[in-house]
Amino acid sequence: MSLKFGTSGLRGLVIDLEGRASSLYTTAFARHLLEAGLLPPGGMVLVGQDFRSSSPSIAATAIGALARAGLSPVDCGALPTPALALYASSIGAACLMVTGSHIPDDRNGIKFYRPDGEIDKSDEARITAIAAELEKSEIDFTPGTAPDRSQDALVKFVARNSVLLPVDALKGLKVGVYQHSTVARDLFVEVLEGYGAEVLALGRSQTFIPVDTEAVSAETISFLKGWAAEHGLDVIVSADGDGDRPLVADETGEPLRGDLLGLIAAKFLSADAVVTPVTSNSGIEAAGEFEVLRTKVGSPFVIAGMQDAAKGGKTAVVGFEANGGTLTGSDFSVAGETLVALPTRDSFLPVLATLYGAASTKASLSALAASYKLAFAAADRLENFAVEISAALMKHLRASDANLAVFLALIGKVASKDDTDGLRVTLADRRIVHLRPSGNAPEMRCYVEAGNEADAKTLLAQGLGLIRAWAQNAKY
Repeated sequence: MSLKFGTSGLRGLVIDLEGRASSLYTTAFARHLLEAGLLPPGGMVLVGQDFRSSSPSIAATAIGALARAGLSPVDCGALPTPALALYASSIGAACLMVTGSHIPDDRNGIKFYRPDGEIDKSDEARITAIAAELEKSEIDFTPGTAPDRSQDALVKFVARNSVLLPVDALKGLKVGVYQHSTVARDLFVEVLEGYGAEVLALGRSQTFIPVDTEAVSAETISFLKGWAAEHGLDVIVSADGDGDRPLVADETGEPLRGDLLGLIAAKFLSADAVVTPVTSNSGIEAAGEFEVLRTKVGSPFVIAGMQDAAKGGKTAVVGFEANGGTLTGSDFSVAGETLVALPTRDSFLPVLATLYGAASTKASLSALAASYKLAFAAADRLENFAVEISAALMKHLRASDANLAVFLALIGKVASKDDTDGLRVTLADRRIVHLRPSGNAPEMRCYVEAGNEADAKTLLAQGLGLIRAWAQNAKY
């Protein structure tokens, strides 16, 4: 079976997740909530979903399982993950989100939340253990129905994002919203128009389109560049399938790096601590007056880092990943209002902070991005790359410094390496190559940094080429 917990929730092939497995893991989650005292019997669990074709059936199965486990499910329909998490935390409910985020439609997943936020790695281990015990018995996977409170959740999320900026803060900006199949598509239009922006909806799709904001496809970039030129747009915004990772493209249609969007949000909030994985740009430490804590990739690790920062006395804590998903680990005062901590990935905060940065300075988005003077970075992935092959490659490279040196010899000489998550290698000329298997899908990712954009793109192509060549020629 393909199901496993990765960097953000349970993921796997739809054929493995639909039906019995959905009920199995939801029941395990429910039992964990009850056994750990995280919810009382009859406690409320909200259920949300994205627009992929299998999500309605998985959500219905989860609702049935929750009711049979003695909890009270509530249907929140299709909505962004941060909207579901915000609403759940505000009413003291647990929740689960049926989503595969950015991965293809033949795959899906479930993200689980306790009443106080995302489950952590110890929760994952306990849910997995309970599921293994339940696996031995008969599992009822009859779908269920539940009261619909989707509108309440959406209203609360729009209200949160409608007080982040001053009135008419985005007036004069012409913004395209690439709607594709993200559950954030209509909310983006509503929120941006609320700040006075001229908004044009683009590319709405009735079928699911996987958009990875960390490795934007050539096809997506082609769409963005075409729309930017055709409509004279100042910016194009979008998000991944469940609306927790932002996509922002400048006036030419060129996407901005997700870690830059997170950095802009952190500076907008005047953060005193930034928590971000090792995959984020190496220039972040020098980009602001805040302490930076690096973690492994995945929101559970970023959340743990934010908790550590708060325990260490920091009072303005922001986390973000290289995909741009931005988390707040403390409350903030913004535009005279209190922005309540939301320790889960959110695409709206970084989008609004970035657009406000451009509008308030009358600068183009490309000029705003250039003003941060970060190293040029690029990232991409090899899809349908067997997990066994990526594991064998990483084992080979970690086996000895000689293996790593030979593997990268055509690119450059190894100066140092970081084994925190994958292998992040600094070359003698200070360029960076970071190799890391995906935690959510059969993909091998490569992140690079170089002195200019052309060199970064060349280095990325070289890195991906070395991975392909090894997979074709090595005996593993």
